[in-house]
Amino acid sequence: MPVIPGFTRRRIDTNGITLSVQEAGNGAPLILLHGYPETGMCWGKIAARLADRFRVLVPDLRGYGESDAPDDDTAHSVYSKREMARDIAGLIDAAGHDHAAVIGHDRGARVAYRMALDMPEKVTRLGLIEIVATGDFWEAWNAEIAMAAYHWTFLAQPAPLPERMIRADPTAYLDWTLSSWTAAQSLDCFSAAALESYRTQMRDPARVAAMCADYRAGATTDRWHDAADRAAGRRIQAPLRYLWAETGFPARTGDPLALWQAWADRVTGRPVAGCGHFAMEEAPDAVLEAFADWRTEEDESDA
Repeated sequence: MPVIPGFTRRRIDTNGITLSVQEAGNGAPLILLHGYPETGMCWGKIAARLADRFRVLVPDLRGYGESDAPDDDTAHSVYSKREMARDIAGLIDAAGHDHAAVIGHDRGARVAYRMALDMPEKVTRLGLIEIVATGDFWEAWNAEIAMAAYHWTFLAQPAPLPERMIRADPTAYLDWTLSSWTAAQSLDCFSAAALESYRTQMRDPARVAAMCADYRAGATTDRWHDAADRAAGRRIQAPLRYLWAETGFPARTGDPLALWQAWADRVTGRPVAGCGHFAMEEAPDAVLEAFADWRTEEDESDA
């Protein structure tokens, strides 16, 4: 697998598995979490610039990239965002920190907000890109969302149906998915190194199975965890910065910012103009600008 320029890659044991993690920079820790169907390489256009101010850690989520891909279980807990959040909490500990700022995109954003709910002491600031909460997205489901986000139900079908269908032509499936979710309907925004990392993992049956397991958890366990938190009145304590594409998946829910204001007291956010689902690769300068005021002090406990 390639490496973001200026970063080094190493393997870190956490929560009973091993994650592949890229790292650069000094200062307060910042964790960048990727989404589907990508790897940590999706942060390649902005990670080095963030490393001027932070110690940046970019893991491949469990099941993705070069990280371990354990087998799923019948309860779909292995790839629940709660379990994946425990991976990242362990990564923060292994890196020698008590807490970190976290920015997540897509599935990584779901891991990030789950960690903020389950382990608030671990998250000093929370950045979410191009999602609404899992339970909220399912509740907003209508014909338009179903057609745009068909993969939520397709990948969650019982094994091995989606796995077999994807393996019939994994590169074509990956390329179509990526391009169809961009504003330009093109692969041009993806660097050659990043695109090859995405194609490599889509050709690996173990990674395909893990990605399907991720979405099976989203249709079951993750949704139930959200419902339990809502019923208990749990809220995100960290300041939350939220970005979404003007024509992306969250925008189809009506008022995505209001949905997050129902989960957290301190929410700021904005839509990203002229951008599809992959803001870090389609509009990297806009993403950097959105987080330009984040503090760099090691102790952000009063943020």
